[in-house]
Amino acid sequence: MEWTRTERYRKLEDTSPEELSELTAKVAHCPWRQSFHIQPETGLLNDPNGFAYYEGEYHLFYQWFPLGPVHGLKYWYHTKSKDLVHWENAGVGIRPGGAFDSHGAYSGSGIVHDGLLYLMYTGNTRDEQWERRPYQCMAVMRPDGSISKFEAPLVSGAPDGYTEHFRDPKVWEEDGTFYAVIGAQRKDHTGCALLYQSSDLKRWSFAGEIKTSPKLRSFGYMWECPDYFELDGSGVLMFCPQGIEADGERFRNIYQAGYVAGEKLNPDSRELKHGAFHELDRGFDFYASQTTLAPDGRRIMIGWMGLPDIACPTDSYGWAHCLSLPRELRLLDGKLRQLPVQELRALRGQESFAEGELNAESISPKGFAGTRYEMICEFENRDARSFGLAFRSGNGQRTVLSCDSIQGRLTLDRTLSGAPVAAEYGTVRSCAVDAERLKLHLFVDTSSVEVFVNDGEEVFTARIFPDQGSKGISLFASGGQAVYKASKWDY
Repeated sequence: MEWTRTERYRKLEDTSPEELSELTAKVAHCPWRQSFHIQPETGLLNDPNGFAYYEGEYHLFYQWFPLGPVHGLKYWYHTKSKDLVHWENAGVGIRPGGAFDSHGAYSGSGIVHDGLLYLMYTGNTRDEQWERRPYQCMAVMRPDGSISKFEAPLVSGAPDGYTEHFRDPKVWEEDGTFYAVIGAQRKDHTGCALLYQSSDLKRWSFAGEIKTSPKLRSFGYMWECPDYFELDGSGVLMFCPQGIEADGERFRNIYQAGYVAGEKLNPDSRELKHGAFHELDRGFDFYASQTTLAPDGRRIMIGWMGLPDIACPTDSYGWAHCLSLPRELRLLDGKLRQLPVQELRALRGQESFAEGELNAESISPKGFAGTRYEMICEFENRDARSFGLAFRSGNGQRTVLSCDSIQGRLTLDRTLSGAPVAAEYGTVRSCAVDAERLKLHLFVDTSSVEVFVNDGEEVFTARIFPDQGSKGISLFASGGQAVYKASKWDY
């Protein structure tokens, strides 16, 4: 169908049960539905929102257009979990359509205060000329799960000097004052992050622009989905700069997601002294990440396993995209490390184990095959020119992780991973690694892979769309010898 403006902004409430039933059946026939990732029942999922621990559960919302695999009138869909592993769908959390979110409840965040979960978000509106006016809005969730919106917005429009691209508040509290960092675009079409503050979560004032390094003054035309937090005594600002040119093996995706880390943000001067910008993920599909604090003090991050303005092979089945697995963040030498949360071990089923030498050969260990599993593979290179593993292999398809020991580079290649996705942005991603010893920790689902390299020094996230029969796993070395040890758990 042609997705006209009218179709994109039709409300879920105005859709017939028959149409929804037909769409649900269409989605159910998709061969690429995930098994242990959060995904939409129908339509398009994008940014994670409102991630918070409240009343004994993790609550997570995501941007949702329910009627098809396109961006349109956005709802907040609610899902919750006691353990970050098993998620229960709780239905629509925030419905758009009011005076201040008439054209979508855009992204935002959550904070627990006085026994309530406050949800701060951007309300998107359009006038008759289709000009955008953003509002920063608030909704509140009570212990019984009911959610209601504030009658008036917290912030109306962007401050002077900034365009209508002003969205995605991330809120936190420090020393009795609430702060929100909001993504923005200056009038000269460069990106930045703005700081607001409040004493009660109801009345907010503009504190000013966060002062980052001069090197970031013209770093993209818009900063989306900012998130500020403190970790191990340092301040970290995550954001998604749009409009960054590719630089070698960096910034290869249509839009980027990353962070700067350094001294803690000074809320009075708004100064953030920091180091270089680092990408959060070396793969193809990671964006709009958001963090929260676990009850035990861990900083947990979840991202959108997708990107704006990219078609997906599942589109023809009436749905698109999913969320990443939750990851624990740690800071070491000014750089974030990402680890799959320990709770994911609860998914482990039957284990297969193999170890040995690879002498310029490729082998498929017994029990190493499947479409949904976790695998840890450790290599010690002796004198091989390259080594690694291939997975989801069969029918001429395969996804390959290969380490070039001469160049010291690890590459994820999805050229032959099945149905193509965003091939115009390339089918290979790589990063520098120590080629003497390499640890690869994979989570493979029906249509995705997340690879944690050397205990989270780097991460590759990718959607892949192979045939259901492509289940093979092989380990290889070329031009010499490498030693391996591998464990695999069925999911």
